[in-house]
Amino acid sequence: MDYKEAWDYQDRLFSQVLDIKARNRAAAPDAQLPTPNYLLFCSHPHVYTLGKSGHESHLLISEELLKAKGATYYKINRGGDITYHGPGQIVGYPILDLDNFFTDIHKYLRYLEEAIILTLQDYGLTAGRIPGLTGVWLDHEQQVNPRKICAMGVKCSRWVTMHGFAFNINTDLSYFNNIVPCGIADKQVTSLAKELGYEVALEEVEEKLLNHLANLFDATITVTANEKRY
Repeated sequence: MDYKEAWDYQDRLFSQVLDIKARNRAAAPDAQLPTPNYLLFCSHPHVYTLGKSGHESHLLISEELLKAKGATYYKINRGGDITYHGPGQIVGYPILDLDNFFTDIHKYLRYLEEAIILTLQDYGLTAGRIPGLTGVWLDHEQQVNPRKICAMGVKCSRWVTMHGFAFNINTDLSYFNNIVPCGIADKQVTSLAKELGYEVALEEVEEKLLNHLANLFDATITVTANEKRY
């Protein structure tokens, strides 16, 4: 799905949830409406996105080279620095009202990370966190060759979230050579396929990831035909 199209779709859902919360503040308790929660999985054509705290110098190629590589570039309203999205990657966008779960953004990020860590365990890989660095890493303990396999960047307003994570499955990692990924110059990026030595169907990984997210958030996830196309 085109990045801007997905961003606009996220923004519509995000705004709808915020509107319900605003109306609820003015309504009697028995007239308040429940807020919905959404989880979007998709992949994007080649695109680089720069978060609010990022540096434009971390994009290492010109606009002309971007076009030659068939890539686009957006400055966006999430936290974090620059990252890459492309085919073979699972991008997850939770639009959640954390008032329905817990009002702790750090816990929220740790739960997203944990879902990725548990999914990697399903494939026999040990992953974890590096203190001070958001995301999921391999060789996170000894750090002889630490490798990021999932980047994260979110926005949260009135406890409603948007944006999310990018999990490298069968990703063409050469596109990361055109940036300083997440502003970290001294660590590598990897993918599930690179670590396993073979490609894995995105749908298979999505199913495992979905189950872990549901368990961590103690949520029941319903997929309709209309939602699935996003």
